[in-house]
Amino acid sequence: MRFRATVVSVQAFFRLIQSVGSLQKKCFIKFNETLMEAICNNETNEGGIQVWARIKIESLFDNYRIQSNANNQITMSLTCDALLGALKSASASTTSSTTFDAEEVVMKLAKKDDQALLSFEIPGQTRNGQRVRVTHDVKIEIMRPSEAEKMTEPLCPPAMAMIVMPDLEKVRTIVDRMRQIADTLIVQGSNNGKLVLAVKTDAVDLRTEWANCENVETDVALDPEEDPDPEKLHTIYVSAKSFYKFLTCHLVSTTTIVSICKNHCLIIYVYIGDTTDAGGVLTFYIPAIIEDDEL
Repeated sequence: MRFRATVVSVQAFFRLIQSVGSLQKKCFIKFNETLMEAICNNETNEGGIQVWARIKIESLFDNYRIQSNANNQITMSLTCDALLGALKSASASTTSSTTFDAEEVVMKLAKKDDQALLSFEIPGQTRNGQRVRVTHDVKIEIMRPSEAEKMTEPLCPPAMAMIVMPDLEKVRTIVDRMRQIADTLIVQGSNNGKLVLAVKTDAVDLRTEWANCENVETDVALDPEEDPDPEKLHTIYVSAKSFYKFLTCHLVSTTTIVSICKNHCLIIYVYIGDTTDAGGVLTFYIPAIIEDDEL
């Protein structure tokens, strides 16, 4: 088993893992010949939120080499904080001085005392200005191919509405206020470009509405009894805390599409780069909370 790559976009790698790490402490990372996948699918994760990120290798790495007996695929489990620590060190070293413009951050598999490692060779310098290479090791667990194959994305019903979301940083500010009022966030969307976020208690009814958002065509075949009116608001209830955690990905997003799967979940696609030629996509699954009452 061999793996080695030059990290050409340390900051983008850091922000990606930061978005995944906001959900839970550990994640799985799959490398193959064309993609890197970062996965958070632990059902014990608070709120049940999952994320599956698929990033094109050329978006993050250069001089990329991978070899394994599992169709050149390597899957590992690691602690997000440990990986973020290594990437933070790499980012600081490559941006603190032009001295290292020609230096590279190299990521590779290694082993010390039978412990598998994801090792980062980072450019640095001594107090007297001498160039050095600093090694930052992240402990990992290599998963068996049979275990890796069991990890599959959730199966979901077709979306009733798919809407391009407003700027996530602005949405995050709004949801931060809402989650302090109620634990449950109400998300509504229509097929004529309307998106609503709301919270409701006995004392407070707070809602924010965006009109004229862009819609994405859905594949759903409506039941004959289903109202085909494009102005109809499709409603779902989710954990406000989980939705707020997802919004950490405002650091990497360019375009974000939210899909409302009635009585099941929200699926949120966060594109890195243009949707037609994205460098990667983070797919978030936020499970529905079944409520007896409706708006």
